[in-house]
Amino acid sequence: MQGSFVLLLLAAFTLTGGLAQGEDNADEEVQVETLLKPETCSVLSTMGDTLQIHYTGKLMDGKVIDSSLSRDPLVVELGKRTVISGLEQSLIGVCEGQKIKATIPSYLAYGKKGYPPTIPGDASLEFEVEVISLTQQTPWQKMVNDVFPLMCLVLVPTLLGLVGLYLYNKAKDPKPSKKKAKDKKSKKK
Repeated sequence: MQGSFVLLLLAAFTLTGGLAQGEDNADEEVQVETLLKPETCSVLSTMGDTLQIHYTGKLMDGKVIDSSLSRDPLVVELGKRTVISGLEQSLIGVCEGQKIKATIPSYLAYGKKGYPPTIPGDASLEFEVEVISLTQQTPWQKMVNDVFPLMCLVLVPTLLGLVGLYLYNKAKDPKPSKKKAKDKKSKKK
């Protein structure tokens, strides 16, 4: 009884510490400012959609850290974590042709370590993004993205269980000795 009480207290202190840490980060969320929005914006991006974007990433002092303007547009599939999480968050709810400016706190960018030598630790970033194209997720993609991981969660343990059962049964069965096999052959003759 005392052991469970200690575990309960430990869990309470852990949760309280986690909440306090979350409150510190709550002050710093991604801030998105719309620079240009097309007159007709009928389709907004959601998780699973594919965007082609041009971007310019800067430190808060204005130093450019990366830009796609001299290259082909960057292809971003929302939900696949192909870009930093703060940038991905800012791309949800945009439409084709829209330009935004996203201010991303460090914990949603490269964190305490940064990305030396270009991005120092604890650096907030600012991205100007233009959405070149927006392709909505097809029903097939939705099924693969939503159902396939769940099937893997079921199938992998099932397969491992079957392999374990096979190995257990194989180890449990007595192995016939060579002497007994010779005796059987000699009796048949």
